[in-house]
Amino acid sequence: MLGKLLIIGTFLGILYTLASSFYFLVRDDSESDRAVRRLTWRISLSLGLILALWAGFHFGIIEPQGVNPVRYPAPGNS
Repeated sequence: MLGKLLIIGTFLGILYTLASSFYFLVRDDSESDRAVRRLTWRISLSLGLILALWAGFHFGIIEPQGVNPVRYPAPGNS
C-alpha cells in the first residue's frame, strides 16, 4: 500500500511541475528561468519513478497484474 502511495505521489508531483512550468512559460514576463527549473524537476522525478518501478519489478517487490499476468520467479530461485 505504501508503494502505491509513493508512486501516486510522485506522479502527482510530475503533473504539478508540468503544470507550473507551463504557467511560468505562458505568464512570466521576466527573463527568469523558473520554467526551466520546473521542467528539470519533472525530468528528474520521471527518471526516478521509472528507475524505482524497474527496481521494484527486478527485485520482485512489484508484481505485474492484469487479465493474464506474467509470473516471474522470485530472485534466488532457479
